[in-house]
Formats: sequence, C-alpha cells, structure tokens
Amino acid sequence: MRFIRNIFSRPERMAVSALVPGPRPVMVVGMHRSGTSFLTGSLQQAGLELGKFSAWNPHNLKGNRENLDIVAFNDAVLSARGFAWDNPPTSGIDWTAEEYARARALIADFAGATHWGFKDPRSLLLVDGWRELLPDLRFVGIFRHPTAVVQSLQARGGMPEEQALNLWVAYNERLLALYRQRPFPLLCFDEDEAILHDKLNEILLELGLAPLEDERFFSAELKHHQQLEQPLPEAVQALYQQLCAHAR
Repeated sequence: MRFIRNIFSRPERMAVSALVPGPRPVMVVGMHRSGTSFLTGSLQQAGLELGKFSAWNPHNLKGNRENLDIVAFNDAVLSARGFAWDNPPTSGIDWTAEEYARARALIADFAGATHWGFKDPRSLLLVDGWRELLPDLRFVGIFRHPTAVVQSLQARGGMPEEQALNLWVAYNERLLALYRQRPFPLLCFDEDEAILHDKLNEILLELGLAPLEDERFFSAELKHHQQLEQPLPEAVQALYQQLCAHAR
C-alpha cells in the first residue's frame, strides 16, 4: 500500500514556505519511543528552533521536544476521522481547507527563525499535508528495535504486546516508504552512544547546524529498555533489517 502521495497534486497549497525566511525546515520522523526525543533535542542544542515545545513529561525527564501546538493539530486531524496516534490510518489523509489554514498559522509562528523544525511522531501519519504546505521540507529519521519499543510502550501505558508490535510496523512502514521516495539521514537508536553521536554530528553539519562536542542531549534515561534476543515475526524482522540497511 502506498502511503505517500504525489506532493505536487495541489500546487495552490504550496505557498507557505515563501512566507518563512531562512533555510529549509526540518521534520523529525520516526515511531514513538524510538529516539525521536534524543534526535530532536540534539538538533535543538545545535541551533534548531522548535517553537513552543515540551521540556518535561513523566515518561521522558528531558521532555519529548514536541511542539505542543503541532501535536494538538495532528491529534485533531486524526481524531476528526476516527483515528489516533495508537490507531493510525491505513492510507493517506486529505486535509480540509480549514486544516490547511490552521497549519499555515502554525508555520507562520516560525517566521524569522534561522533554522527551524518540529517533531511529532503523528506527523509521519499526516506527512502528505505537511509536504503540500512545505515543499522544501527536509526529513531526519530514527528507528529502534521493535522489542525495545514494545517494552517501552508496555511500561508507559500497559499496551498489549501484539498491539505495540503492530503499531511499530505501521509507523516504520511509513518511515521506510518516505525514505524510499527520496533518501534522507536515518539513524538507528540501538547503536552505541559514541557511534550514534559521531553519525549525528555528520547530519548536523549537513543541515547547517553546529556539531555537538561537550554538552549532549543523550543520557541513560533515554534508553530504559534494550532489545530482547527473541524471535520476531518474519515480516517484522525483514522491516527492521531494511531500515538498518538504509541507516547511517
């Protein structure tokens, strides 16, 4: 199933990027509990403007770095169609004219920022609309072993293992489909911290941001759970291996 549609299907909705000066905006893409907070916090430390973001929550003491207004918008778009972050749609969603107008207002809040971007895993479910408004949008992605994500979702809200695994597949299939359209920097959160930071610094330079040398966003509490040595369904294992093959 193709989740990502042609971004040039509605040219009349692509004017917003002209209103926002500076380099191309950045969207962090990846599944919940997969290192997106680490990646976004690192981008922010390197100079990326995030707007009104969450600096603390009970499941991540450093904050998930999600723009609160964009999260609320994404939630509303999904909810209006009977979906949610943990009940994702199986195909792309067409935004209404009112939803496009609301998103334009959110983007306008970043006017004047030299480097700006946002992170909300829900955005991966709604990427078509965001790209129609921001044709210059760049992506930076991250993924994590499914067993580590399943453990984290279970610890966070008691999500059943089967549901958590299906959710991992739903998000990461979209991540892989987006990457295959036009490759972008992709990290594996399972890697050793030192290796991960070396690869991160390469990406920061590519984005025109400053490498992180001393103070870093990563800390041990960002990795409560490690991958388990247990068999996975063949399709899930294949998807993880494909992501690893494309990662830095």
